[in-house]
Amino acid sequence: MFDSGVRQFRLALAMVLGRPVNVRSAEKLVADALATLAEFGSPGEDVEQLLRGASADPDMRTDLTNKALRRTAKRLAEKSAFYAEHFRAAGVDPARIGLDTVATVPVTTKTDLIKRGADFLCGEPFLASRTTGTTGRPAEIWYSAYEERLWPALVALSQVLRGNVRTTDLMQFNVSSRATGTAYAEMQVARMAGAAIRMVGLVPATETLDLMTGTGPTAPTLMVTYPSYLGQLITLARERGLGPADFRLRTVNVGSEVLSPALARAATETFGARVNDGYGMTELTPMAGAICSRRHLHIDASIGLVEVCDLDTGEPAAPGALGTMVATPFYPYRECMPLFRYDTRDLVRRLSEAEEANPDCEMANVPATSHILGKADHVLRTADGVVTPREVIEVLDALPGAAWPVRHRASVRDGRLHVDLPARPAPPWDSAEVTAAFAAAGLDATVAAVDTDGSQLRRYRCDLTENSFASFGRAQ
Repeated sequence: MFDSGVRQFRLALAMVLGRPVNVRSAEKLVADALATLAEFGSPGEDVEQLLRGASADPDMRTDLTNKALRRTAKRLAEKSAFYAEHFRAAGVDPARIGLDTVATVPVTTKTDLIKRGADFLCGEPFLASRTTGTTGRPAEIWYSAYEERLWPALVALSQVLRGNVRTTDLMQFNVSSRATGTAYAEMQVARMAGAAIRMVGLVPATETLDLMTGTGPTAPTLMVTYPSYLGQLITLARERGLGPADFRLRTVNVGSEVLSPALARAATETFGARVNDGYGMTELTPMAGAICSRRHLHIDASIGLVEVCDLDTGEPAAPGALGTMVATPFYPYRECMPLFRYDTRDLVRRLSEAEEANPDCEMANVPATSHILGKADHVLRTADGVVTPREVIEVLDALPGAAWPVRHRASVRDGRLHVDLPARPAPPWDSAEVTAAFAAAGLDATVAAVDTDGSQLRRYRCDLTENSFASFGRAQ
C-alpha cells in the first residue's frame, strides 16, 4: 500500500511539473487499482482528487497552462523543423508564450501536416496511425514507444478507477483499421485492466451483429465504434426483431461523427446499453473529451489547451459564438510528432459568459465548449443565419421510421436550407413531412427526393467497410 502511495505521488508530481512520466509506475498503478477494488470495492476519495488533478482550481490551472505552453513551444522550436520556422516567421518567442499571447501564433493546418509531415518529427518514431480520409487526403501521424505505453496506462487507470472497465468485460473494437494508434492503445488498456478484447474493424454490419448477439462470455459488454456504424447495427437488429435481452452490451462508446439524441435513444432501446459520446482525434491524442449531462464537451486542461476561434477572422470567438476548435497537446504527453495550435475544423460554440462562469454540470471543474456541431467547412450560411451539420442530422435522425445513418446532402439554394434525400429505397415519409420536421426545429428548409440510392450523398465512416471474400459471397 505504501508503494502504491509513492507511485501516486510520483505520477501527480510529474503531471504538475510537466516532466516525463515513469511509465512503469503508471502501469503498476493500474494493478494497484485492480487490487484495491478487489479488496475494498472502491478506490477512495484521494484517488478521485488524483483523477481531477490541479485543473479543479482556476488560478492554478492558468499558471500550469502557461508553463505547459512555454515548455511545449520551447521543445518544438528546438526539435521540429516546421515549428522552428513557424515561430520565427511569426516573430514569436516560445519562452514567452502564454494564454494572453498564444493567439499570435498562426494555426497549424492539416495541409501543413500532409505536405511537411517529416518536419514535425521531434522523437523516435515507433507506430504510425492515419486519419480516415473522410474529410480529405489522409494524414499520417507517428507516435513514440513512450507515448504508446504512457497513454494506455493513464486511460486504463482512469477507466478502472471509475468502474468503466471491469475484469469481466469483453471489449469489441469496430473502428477503421487505419486508426492503428487507437487500436494499439485499446488493446493495451484491455490487457492492463484484465479485460478481454476483440478487434473486429469495420466489417459488414451483418457480421458484427452476429458477433454481438448472445449473452455468453464471447458476447461483448463494451463496444467502441462510430455513430453511423452504430446506426447500421440498430437498423439490422430491429429488422431481425432483436432487443436488449438478446445482447450483453453494457456500454457503447462512439466518436468522430455527430451522435444525435434520437440515435443514442434507439441504441439504448435496442441493445440495452448506455451510449457515451466522446471526442478524440488521431492528430491530437491523448487529448480527449467527454460529454456531460448538459451536452457540454469537456477536455482535461492538464493534457492540452483548447481554443475556439472565429470562423471568419481566426480571432478568439466571443462568448456564445460559433468557432473552430484549435488544440495544443502538451509535452510530455505528446512527444514524437506534436502539434501546436492545430485547427481541427471541428465546429463548436463557445459557452456563454454565464455558462463559463457556472457550467452547472457534473464536470464543472473541467473547461468546456458546446457539443461538436459538425465540421466548420460544412457550415451553411442561409438568409436566416448559420445552419450547422448537427442541426440537420438531428432533424433527420428523429424522423419516424428513419434507417440510420440517414443519407442526405445539405446545401443553400436561394438563401434557404435545401436538403436532398435518396428516393431509393422509398422512405417512409414524403418531402412535406420532412419540411415540417425542419420547421418544427426552427429551420426554414426545402426538401427534395433525388434519384439515387444515397451513395452519391453524404459520406460516413461506416462506408469504410473492410470486406473479405466471404463478405462478397464469392471468391475474388
